[in-house]
Amino acid sequence: MEFPTIESCIGHTPLVRLQRIAGSERNTVLVKLEGSNPAGSVKDRPALSMISRAEARGDIACGDTLIEATSGNTGIALAMAAAIKGYKMVLIMPENATQERKAAMKAYGAQLIEVTREQGMEGARDLAQNMENDGQGVVLDQFANLDNPQAHYEGTGPEIWNQTGGSVSHFVSSMGTTGTIMGVSRYLKERNPAIQVVGLQPEDGAAIPGIRRWPKEYLPGIFNDANIDQVVNMSQQRAEDTMRELARREGIFCGVSSGGAVAAALDISRAVENAVIVAIICDRGDRYLSSGVFNH
Repeated sequence: MEFPTIESCIGHTPLVRLQRIAGSERNTVLVKLEGSNPAGSVKDRPALSMISRAEARGDIACGDTLIEATSGNTGIALAMAAAIKGYKMVLIMPENATQERKAAMKAYGAQLIEVTREQGMEGARDLAQNMENDGQGVVLDQFANLDNPQAHYEGTGPEIWNQTGGSVSHFVSSMGTTGTIMGVSRYLKERNPAIQVVGLQPEDGAAIPGIRRWPKEYLPGIFNDANIDQVVNMSQQRAEDTMRELARREGIFCGVSSGGAVAAALDISRAVENAVIVAIICDRGDRYLSSGVFNH
């Protein structure tokens, strides 16, 4: 008998219906529970994809040092994937990330380098590139690496299509590297161009972990706005309120960006009829506990 390995458990996550906060019964609002992945987020998919495909091309070999700038979830996923595959992992992130995220990366054996809050993700990305230029390792570059959205084109998108029996009419996802929304959109629109794809970004001044309003010079290279039908600006308060409501009324424990995605899905549901709306729950709420967002 052949038993599975941990990497075979990535993907194939549940898609569940909201029961109490969805409001109108005219529509079906579904959420995809990516926190069910082994390292706890949607980023498990591209993390394994980027390392495995680079290895297959001969770009990296077991024992090499990999470098990546991350706000959290990708770093945790890459640390796990590096541990599976036998690579050294150096992660660079802003100092204001939650302690749970930092501790998880270190638990998988990654080396963590912090930049200041003011330097932010832009500074982390610059430092990663400088380290690669100095010969300290290989940058995977989730922001420009096509192996990122490809993981969602081959995995997340087909899963949503199959789990809804092809009935999905709207897809909603928060946007960070934009890998999830790029890959899923490409797959779904090949099956049905009428499917509406809605991306979520924080409104000006909002600090929602994992998603950004990128300055033009730092816009992810994998991003193509032609794949998105609508971009929603989400307030931090609304995202946090919906996140807490999901835990308390639906039993779905997730992070702030997931709360924002569901809030946007609920807004869509109020405006349409006979729709099947799918939102991504990109991670679990336990990696935000020290921030106090669940104390209200």
